[in-house]
Amino acid sequence: MSLPLEGLCAVVTGAGRGLGRAEALELARLGAAVVVNDYGRPGRDGSGAASAGPAEEVAAEIRDAGGRAIAHTGDVADFAEARDLVELAAGEFGKLDILVNNAGILRDRMVFSMTEDEWDSVIRVHLKGHFNTTHFAAAHWRERSKAAGAAVYGRIVNTSSEAFLAGSAGQPNYAAAKGGIVGLTTSTALALAKYGVTANAICPRARTRMTEDVFAGLARPERGLDPLAPEHVAPLVGYLASPAAARVNGQLLVVHGGMVAVVERPRVRAQFDSKQETFTYDELDALLGPHYAERPPGETFAAAEVLGLKRE
Repeated sequence: MSLPLEGLCAVVTGAGRGLGRAEALELARLGAAVVVNDYGRPGRDGSGAASAGPAEEVAAEIRDAGGRAIAHTGDVADFAEARDLVELAAGEFGKLDILVNNAGILRDRMVFSMTEDEWDSVIRVHLKGHFNTTHFAAAHWRERSKAAGAAVYGRIVNTSSEAFLAGSAGQPNYAAAKGGIVGLTTSTALALAKYGVTANAICPRARTRMTEDVFAGLARPERGLDPLAPEHVAPLVGYLASPAAARVNGQLLVVHGGMVAVVERPRVRAQFDSKQETFTYDELDALLGPHYAERPPGETFAAAEVLGLKRE
């Protein structure tokens, strides 16, 4: 009996640790040849010297288990290095079939204290990094489709966050990048569907070095799998990368601890129409004032309310 991803090649970025590592191992378990990408810097803020160690270790772990894997230690936020990553996958394994974008850093600070570099660096790694690899993978699939005169096989799984859905006061850069990734995903899904490619995004909740302080108050269970283990996220990535998910496209899914939630696109909560040619200040106040009267002063609009998710 063949495995679901047998004969396919996957690239996983940020795969040296945490979520990316769990995803790379799962894709390999399902039969894919994996290119394990990780820049290898030790700090979750992207600091420290780059190292081949994390990517090489995960690639070796896959090979030791009988799978096929090679390491790539480039910075996916660098346009040329992202191109090299896609070319490495196609050159080593004949083609690229699956792209899982996971690489990211954190540089948290309140918006009134955040520096330009703290903003730029997070947007660069998360949002630009997702774009760079997507750009070259999309070009690869488009060229193959044109050469074949038919659709090809392609899967993109991007990593967003609930910080985008429900807000995160100390992470304006991270929340903005993760929101941008959702926009990138839905646009890509529409653009590449005719070539046989799907693009989806996940909002994972997992205990990794990126979230060590977020979940510091939640102890690991003495027995059994941690509800916040990355291993709860990896199976969804494996499914979305598989032929079985051919009809899943342009979707956003929240996943953690044995739970998957399919998120609806935002819906209109209320609509007000002017009784004249255009609104006046007084008319808007008369319509919108009562609508928000029950909200405490200064309370922000919560996207989670529209999307049917509860803030936790």
